[in-house]
Amino acid sequence: MKMELLFERFLSEERGEWPDIDLDLPSGGQREKVIQYVYGRYGPHGAAMTANVITYRDRSATREVAKALGFSGAQIDRLAKQLGRWSYDHNRGDKKSFSEEITAAGFDPKERRMRLFADLWERIHHLPRHLGQHSGGMVIAAGRLDEVVPLEPSSMVNRVVVQWDKEDCADLGIIKIDLLGLGMLNALEEAVPLIHIHEKRHVDLAHLPPDDPKTFQMIRDADTVGVFQIESRAQMASLPRHAPRTFYDLVVQVAIIRPGPIVGGMVNPFFERRVGREPVEYAHPSLEPILKRTLGIPLFQEQILRVAMVAAGFSGGEAEELRRAMGFKRSVDSMNKLTQRLRDGMCKRGILGDAQEQVLKSITSFALYGFPESHAASFALIAYASAYLKAHHPTAFFTALLNAWPMGFYHPSSLVQDAKRHGVEVRPIDVNRSGWRCRWEDNAQGKKKSHAAGALRLGLRYVRGLRRQTGEAIEAQVAQTPFANLDDLARRCQAQDKELTALANAGALAGFSMSRRQALWQVAWVSRQAGPLLDNQEPAPSPLVEMSEAERTMADFATTGLTVGVHPMRYFRQQLKRFDVTPAAALDRIANGTTVRIGGSVIVRQRPGTAKGVLFITLEDETGMVQAIVRREQLEEHRMLIVSSPGLIVEGTLQRRDGSMSIQAEKFWRLQRLQKVPSHDFR
Repeated sequence: MKMELLFERFLSEERGEWPDIDLDLPSGGQREKVIQYVYGRYGPHGAAMTANVITYRDRSATREVAKALGFSGAQIDRLAKQLGRWSYDHNRGDKKSFSEEITAAGFDPKERRMRLFADLWERIHHLPRHLGQHSGGMVIAAGRLDEVVPLEPSSMVNRVVVQWDKEDCADLGIIKIDLLGLGMLNALEEAVPLIHIHEKRHVDLAHLPPDDPKTFQMIRDADTVGVFQIESRAQMASLPRHAPRTFYDLVVQVAIIRPGPIVGGMVNPFFERRVGREPVEYAHPSLEPILKRTLGIPLFQEQILRVAMVAAGFSGGEAEELRRAMGFKRSVDSMNKLTQRLRDGMCKRGILGDAQEQVLKSITSFALYGFPESHAASFALIAYASAYLKAHHPTAFFTALLNAWPMGFYHPSSLVQDAKRHGVEVRPIDVNRSGWRCRWEDNAQGKKKSHAAGALRLGLRYVRGLRRQTGEAIEAQVAQTPFANLDDLARRCQAQDKELTALANAGALAGFSMSRRQALWQVAWVSRQAGPLLDNQEPAPSPLVEMSEAERTMADFATTGLTVGVHPMRYFRQQLKRFDVTPAAALDRIANGTTVRIGGSVIVRQRPGTAKGVLFITLEDETGMVQAIVRREQLEEHRMLIVSSPGLIVEGTLQRRDGSMSIQAEKFWRLQRLQKVPSHDFR
């Protein structure tokens, strides 16, 4: 009611069906508790998860057809790799020839078996392959579900699944609820107690200071790595243009970078009106109360429904019927009938000519993709809470975020670098100090190195090859008595040899006054199969050459996927200066339109279906991040270089607009010998 949301979007008499119920819960154990409560409340035959019908797509269709036609495993792998992105690239306008792709994979497209493959591969697309389990959809019944729909046990313990998807269940009138797990709620749930325990501050997420200046300044600066919903490349690019200052601005921000506003051409007009370069106009004066808060631009599903109610006289239930008719499975007959009803209603209210066409277009072209205002408001609350914690309590925020991963847009490698930019001291993994999860550590008195309270100690969970059982055993043993040496660790935790090697490579044994190579030598000694004569013999000094700082960084990424030391780009900075490569943080001082060179680890490659074939890449160096824009023709010419290089030097034109900054890329060079940093690619 406070947000003036449309009640009929949730429940109406004309819908003739159960309300749409979504509950966002902390992911992991907390959500599972709720799911098991529902099973317990309604019984094993009265509740079940809905199914997902998994259909054949490029890669799975390739493997299935090639296997049926008797191709070898190696041949199937080559075909799957070559054809695995066919639809993705085709939907973005790439002109690909199936015959050329087959030839590139090393096959003759004219050969009889390949012709048969091509025919079957196309025909099998979108046919059902198997049933999967929906991520959060549950159906419940007062009686027995198995009298209505077949049930089957899930591969997960204590789960039952119906053999229908959620649309089938809705058509039959079965009550469905979505119990969705959000990693950010998991992080917030952990961060608040950390703040209370270590900072002696009480944070109530339900009563945060509204419109906090520091929080909104951080948002306007697009300093939102790790912040819920507004951390993506597209969101960060639009934040300086929108410049949110109030909570409702944040509601709009969550909703505007969506397929609906983008496909409907709503984004740029909204930003132009926001900064005053375009006047705020309405197709008809009666629509001003509905669209005033979004400057005359329809951004939400609820606005579309209200427009239909005001402009054409629809009831709330009829407007909801309109939304459903424009849903994923759009009915042409239903749309034609509703369109005529819209026209008739507007004619009765004197909305004619261009105004009528404008209203009709906004309804019919946008409702398919429109984001619900109710969802945007809910997400904005979580976005604001996460931004507030990042701005005011960064140590607790990043500790909880790393423990909640996998989630969000960025890899822990980038999260750690951002934490350091926010003054958080990130400490390395140490068997005598780290738990399985990341921890808050208080700064020693007089030795505070940063402006953030406390320090973040990385957890053993980030050591690749270390079993959780072993990591938790290390944590439990240290709680009793710290390990005296490597022998003590190996004996008390019964760690496998390969686990000890992983710990040594990760630098986690540094607390025993050993370098990494010394630790590796000691692990080899401890792991030996010694007889009685050698039991009390001391190991010989390590003959191994010590690692350089660059080699330690490489070892960090190899064993944990991240580093608490310097960014890999730091080792190339002097060399890059000779090629006039500008650090990301220095771009603020360069004028718009200047030709510049930037360089960094590629941490994002994105090619949205709404971007007309354009590729967006994000480069990260030791000072920050910068976005480069790659046109379709450049991608086609330099695809292998751009897609396969862990690091790039990009030359292009610096573009500024309303505080947003990017590089229009023109030339590309591979950064040789740069350590690969995990990246978010084509998702």
